[in-house]
Amino acid sequence: MRALVVEHGEAGPVRFADVDEPEPSSDEALVEIRHIGLNFGELNYLHLWQSGAVHGHDAAGVVVRAAADGSGPPEGTRVALGMSSHAWAERVAVSPASLGIVPEGVDLADGAALGIAGVTALRVLRKRSLLARDVLITGASGGVGHFAVQLAALAGARVTALVGSPDRAAGLRELGADRVLTDLAGTEYSFDFVLDTVAGPLLAQAWHRLAEGGTIHLVGYSSGQDTTFPSGALFGFGESRSITTYGDMTPTSEDLTDLLGLVAAGRLSVPVGLRGSWLDVDDAVQALFARKVHGKIVLDVV
Repeated sequence: MRALVVEHGEAGPVRFADVDEPEPSSDEALVEIRHIGLNFGELNYLHLWQSGAVHGHDAAGVVVRAAADGSGPPEGTRVALGMSSHAWAERVAVSPASLGIVPEGVDLADGAALGIAGVTALRVLRKRSLLARDVLITGASGGVGHFAVQLAALAGARVTALVGSPDRAAGLRELGADRVLTDLAGTEYSFDFVLDTVAGPLLAQAWHRLAEGGTIHLVGYSSGQDTTFPSGALFGFGESRSITTYGDMTPTSEDLTDLLGLVAAGRLSVPVGLRGSWLDVDDAVQALFARKVHGKIVLDVV
């Protein structure tokens, strides 16, 4: 069967290859993949993967063989894979713990866009009550950002979306943002909760705008820049403020089910900014790295 595998050479970051058919263990389902979802992180940090390994974490498809031990969804079930391993192949053996059932009426391709981005946003924003809180989402035009703006608004927060340029602000107010900014410099707003996907100098700026008792959750560093705090910036009186890292890779089935339920109910929009064939994966990767896509990239397996 065909799959997208890691390529560390100039032809990378991924290439097509013929690989062995998966052999599911008794507690794994065999899923025929129909769509894959691309994420910046998994393509930018390939040094963590062995060359030639089937790549990818997010996908969606149909169960063609249920787990032999009776766990998980039956044959014929439409499913989304989230934070799974080796997902970008024509068929994948996967634990039911990484599967969410896609309800009728929800586009299967939308399921491929939820995994890393949607689950990350959901888990971080569940860390504390957001009702009537001021929440800042940085990198709001990206995959995590699009989901985070919507979920924070659903939770009753006053949402500020921060983007890198005015042209990346499109649609964010419609998703629930009360304010859309392109810079924190000079702003008088303060925030109880920050979901930061950018890091770099912006992280230090967000720290200066963090209210007493507030928390910054780090979920990415798309800027690729170091963060430097001025002398004394991390000292202060009053209720403690904090910066928290994120790297939760626990099973995603329940979170995917919750997100898909919100999509089915019309309460969550899936931000697919680019849809195409996986045969055009090189063009899609270039668009992702060039920041030309607002939201998620979903490619059809053909």
